[in-house]
Amino acid sequence: MPNRLAHETSPYLLQHADNPVDWWPWSADAFEEARRRGVPVLLSVGYSSCHWCHVMAHESFEDETTAALMNERFVNIKVDREERPDVDAVYMEAVQAATGQGGWPMTVFLTPEAEPFYFGTYFPPEPRHGMASFPQILEGVAQAWAERKDEVAEVAAKIVGDLSGRELPYGDTQVPGEGELAQALLGLTREYDATNGGFGGAPKFPPSMVIEFLLRHYARTGAEGALQMADDTCERMARGGIYDQLGGGFARYSVDREWVVPHFEKMLYDNALLCRAYAHLWRATGSETARRVALETADFMVRELRTNEGGFASALDADSEDAEGRHVEGAFYVWTPEQLREVLGDADAELAAQYFGVTQQGTFEEGASVLQLPKLDVEFDAARIADVRRRLFAARAERPAPGRDDKIVAAWNGLAIAALAETGAYFDRPDLVQAALAAADLLVRLHMDARARIARTSKDGRAGANAGVLEDYADVAEGFLTLASVTGEGVWLEFAGFLLDHVLDQFTDAESGALYDTAADAEQLIRRPQDPTDNAAPSGWSAAAGALLSYAAQTGSEPHRTAAERALGVVRALGPRAPRFIGHGLAVAEALLDGPKEVAVVGEIGGELHRTALLGTAPGAVVAAGRPGSGELPLLADRPLVDGRPAAYVCRNFTCDAPVTDAQQLAVKLQESITLD
Repeated sequence: MPNRLAHETSPYLLQHADNPVDWWPWSADAFEEARRRGVPVLLSVGYSSCHWCHVMAHESFEDETTAALMNERFVNIKVDREERPDVDAVYMEAVQAATGQGGWPMTVFLTPEAEPFYFGTYFPPEPRHGMASFPQILEGVAQAWAERKDEVAEVAAKIVGDLSGRELPYGDTQVPGEGELAQALLGLTREYDATNGGFGGAPKFPPSMVIEFLLRHYARTGAEGALQMADDTCERMARGGIYDQLGGGFARYSVDREWVVPHFEKMLYDNALLCRAYAHLWRATGSETARRVALETADFMVRELRTNEGGFASALDADSEDAEGRHVEGAFYVWTPEQLREVLGDADAELAAQYFGVTQQGTFEEGASVLQLPKLDVEFDAARIADVRRRLFAARAERPAPGRDDKIVAAWNGLAIAALAETGAYFDRPDLVQAALAAADLLVRLHMDARARIARTSKDGRAGANAGVLEDYADVAEGFLTLASVTGEGVWLEFAGFLLDHVLDQFTDAESGALYDTAADAEQLIRRPQDPTDNAAPSGWSAAAGALLSYAAQTGSEPHRTAAERALGVVRALGPRAPRFIGHGLAVAEALLDGPKEVAVVGEIGGELHRTALLGTAPGAVVAAGRPGSGELPLLADRPLVDGRPAAYVCRNFTCDAPVTDAQQLAVKLQESITLD
């Protein structure tokens, strides 16, 4: 019999709908059931493309004996961290505080009042490497609950008290200045891996938000070292196994510091952020590699993640079936020399092995290699390589494909909208802009209600029940603002304003200007989550600061500008100390220091002046384009044509230089400081 997850929209929860475990979704009813039965709650948190989540599910949750023990002693709740990032954040903070580490699957034991008292991540089915087995953990926790309930309650109360005492000390209302951003750059330089690109050691994650900061810092200051770190890191990732050399797009992270072997899951947020980062690198340098990777990554998102409704799915799984029918990690992507010969014949297989770094011993498991682009002192025939790549891609398409999580996450679709809109505009690909528009239309129709409140997720045209969190409002607003700049359609600026008004009303502390990850009227958890540091994607806090700042530049709204400046106080505090973990906040601070510039292009949409404005590298510059007097975009107000010709006005804080009608003059203006009379 299916359990209570059978009617959920989350693909991750649906994966567990046929488990013998009597799962509940996160709900008040589940905790009421725990109170009625007098048992603790077992909370299991994961996501659909998580390799070790699948392993624990197969070993434990599909096992009848283990499930019977879980059902007898606990009320069992299963949560998709991508649907409920607030629940995940609160309990992950507790896990990390108690154990010094975290990860997924996350396993937390709670009182019926939702207070945590015992923690872990993956537990094996039998004792292993000094770890207790999952059944041993279940027995031990159940025994402690039965025999020492008062002691358990004291532990839970202390943990909740400690979490409450961890409120972010936010008292710095000053915005970060030149000094803090220079210190942040110095800190990044110290942690930079000069040999391999990126920061720190293994595992190594793509530093998308830091790359954006480095590019903006270079644009504003001319610091060559910042550009070099961004350029070299992007080059190394593009040559590595973390990048799909046949189909485009990036895996989640590299297990080694050289970017060779990835953890093969492909996430929408990573690819949206990296697509935009490479497009911005091309904008700054003209790098052909950056252009190719930006376009291939955009094409990957549209080809493999776009859903029937026009939105973008969350992820592709790391695992798929190999030739023997085993469900293993990376099977879809790796190659042996023998497999190359089967597809290409001897001569082209030898060429492909050299070009892609496929060796007899392999770079992954069981003699298989992850395709890379090693640097070689060899000239390859471009047409022959293109033919080899095409044939390998076609052969790979015949393999069993990784599973796809078709859940639409509002925030990540906002990131994709921004990336596709800009990439389409930069490279004259209107199909990419249309894909961005379709996703934006879906968010408005399906995710936003009559009051512009946003639902976190949807699937198959049905909105989920979970309320949007701060990153949803901020990232969707960022996507809409980017669409307004690219298309000249004022409706997207209007929708962004609706969302950002909710940020001011529901997510901002009126006294300090600090931001919370959940709305004031959202479900009350054991604490209200609040985290300004970036993780896999920009924090809701810094994403909101960026969107608020851009909206203020487009409209002249002082409340939005003030809110952005107050939110950036935390970057002043954290940027010099932990620059790797607040890269997006540092990028927004660069925009603030530069103005940001406001560019009004009157008399054309999509023409040479408009394109030049979009290609300007001034940090966070906003662009408005349209007919004179159209009223769609505030920046166009009272901006006439010049001698009947389209004109561009470059402004800062609504003070403007003389208009120009020549694209080259505009490009120069965008690099200069604005002359304020």
